[in-house]
Amino acid sequence: MSKDASVTLVQQLASQLAHTSQSANTGMTEPEIEALLNRMLSVLTPQEQERITALGETAIRELQHHLRPEVTEVRPKVLECDVVRFQNNKDKWVALVGLLDGYPYEIFTGLQDDEEGIILPKTVTKGKIIKQINDDGTKRYDFQFENTRGYKITVEGLSEKFNPEYWNYAKLISGVLRYRMPLAHVIKLVSSLQLQSESINTWKVGVERALKKYLGEDAEATDQPLHDGASEGASS
Repeated sequence: MSKDASVTLVQQLASQLAHTSQSANTGMTEPEIEALLNRMLSVLTPQEQERITALGETAIRELQHHLRPEVTEVRPKVLECDVVRFQNNKDKWVALVGLLDGYPYEIFTGLQDDEEGIILPKTVTKGKIIKQINDDGTKRYDFQFENTRGYKITVEGLSEKFNPEYWNYAKLISGVLRYRMPLAHVIKLVSSLQLQSESINTWKVGVERALKKYLGEDAEATDQPLHDGASEGASS
């Protein structure tokens, strides 16, 4: 293991352990933990450092696997956003997934259509969702992205771009995401929704697909496959 890799590992371990220390009220800061780990590594032989580094990488994966993101009730004004495209039957859909610390915090979904949804350039895969307060006190959410020339483009009023029924269900799902319900459970919740129209059920499948990409190694935790009738056709 190279020196740079060991330094990176120490920094990652220090960050994770500092979070645990804060939760346990032990009072150790991240720099203090990093300094302690470096002193421990300095007394080891290169072979021992290699072995402990491999164990440390495994420990980081375990910590990240079990660490539940903290609940943030007050939404930040600006959230990073992933653009997830998919196709169900003949309909092309887009999901805008707002992220807080890399974890899904909210979701906006609708058709890729000028009149009944939103059309974005195929090159757009990320952006920002910005919460705005209108003059009358009401709130709206705008999507901002950079085009290939580096100019910022803002799509205002996401709630006006998508079907109101989709919007209301998405607000429900965003609510449980914000309170950090485990993603596998969120997907089960979405899958269990009993919806009447074929179009809204198509939407439901799309939401499942959009969220499932964030499960990673936990994908099997849903214990429930997505609906067979949907074929994914994400654009790049």
